[in-house]
Amino acid sequence: MTQPRRFVVEADGGSRGNPGPAGYGAVVIDPATGETLAEAAEYIGVATNNVAEYKGLIAGLRAAKALVPDASADGGPRVHVRMDSKLVVEQMSGRWKIKHPDMKPLAAEAARILPASAVTYEWIPREKNKHADRLANEAMDAGKRGKQWEPSSSTAALDTPRSSVAAALPPVSGPPGDAAAGAARARAALNRPAAETPESAAGTRQPAPSATATPQVGWGAAPDLGAPATFVLLRHGETALTPEKRFSGSGGTDPELSAVGRGQAEHAAEAFAARGTVQEIVSSPLRRCRETAGAVAARLGLEVRIEEGLRETDFGAWEGLTFGEVRERYGADLDAWLASAKVAPTGGGESFAEVARRVAATRDRLVSRYAGRTVLVVTHVTPIKTLVRLALGAPPESLFRMELSAASVSAVAYYADGNASVRLLNDTSHLR
Repeated sequence: MTQPRRFVVEADGGSRGNPGPAGYGAVVIDPATGETLAEAAEYIGVATNNVAEYKGLIAGLRAAKALVPDASADGGPRVHVRMDSKLVVEQMSGRWKIKHPDMKPLAAEAARILPASAVTYEWIPREKNKHADRLANEAMDAGKRGKQWEPSSSTAALDTPRSSVAAALPPVSGPPGDAAAGAARARAALNRPAAETPESAAGTRQPAPSATATPQVGWGAAPDLGAPATFVLLRHGETALTPEKRFSGSGGTDPELSAVGRGQAEHAAEAFAARGTVQEIVSSPLRRCRETAGAVAARLGLEVRIEEGLRETDFGAWEGLTFGEVRERYGADLDAWLASAKVAPTGGGESFAEVARRVAATRDRLVSRYAGRTVLVVTHVTPIKTLVRLALGAPPESLFRMELSAASVSAVAYYADGNASVRLLNDTSHLR
């Protein structure tokens, strides 16, 4: 029986701004000779890095399939995909969940081109993906001139000579094993409901690990992914309601900082000025956060950008009440709220599940906007705890197991491959 043809596909995508003007490149290679068999590149307008990378994968798989147009499914090509996008490789291999609405249809489209058992994936460092990277940049350069990439003008193949890449391919024969399992996990990831966890970012998004496998973290992380987007999370200073432990959300009186709270904001400003690491400041629209952020901004000479998604939970009829008062007046509602993140406070407030979706969407925008930068995020108890919970992959009930003092500092770093790293929680040393 004739062995199916085998190809290596190398693909890449990029965005100058993330999101910004974007393009992709893909090359199909003969694994035995290293010969370039097909190239594809396209300027796709404004998009994120991850969208462009997926577009490159799709183009590469289609180009490989087109080289064997008359083959049946069983006799179709076998393709080994090599990409420097860990997110795409891990998601298409079925090891990471595919949650973001922009990624799901692209992943599904890529999965339909060839049978899952015919495609394997490998992460490679960027320096080994120069051909596809060069094609993607040629496409973006063409887009900048108001044109599309043309094969006749490309020099990508000339600039990236290669030897044989046969060693990169897995064995032809043998049981499907991991390939079948990976395909099953990929289908499960594509079909998993989005409500299972909040959406992740388009661009640098934050893919949550699946139950059976997790992205590499800590000592196991192989690639150098560059500087992360680092969120320095500053809870606002005290208001008159804070020491009384009253519910104070976005549906209440929008209190100002107390004298103690203003002093806390100044202490925080002094500490950040001494460190000199903060490059951007964003804040909840509520007054107590704007005042806290303003104190830091005045010391650092930065502007404050207001982000609606960073506001505190709307606690409905519980606003201004203590926990004991809520227990006395709305005991059954309180028990239900404590038992489920999907239950909202009495009187039309927000559930923690709703807050998580709002905060995750805001996180995604900020990670994309501030990739590689350190951002002071001035917000409230629930948004900060939610960001920490999502970074850790912890369940909703963990919100009730974190202490977060007024004007405390926490920090989470978000890397280009989707990993998040909690670096600090509830630091109040600057207030002593």
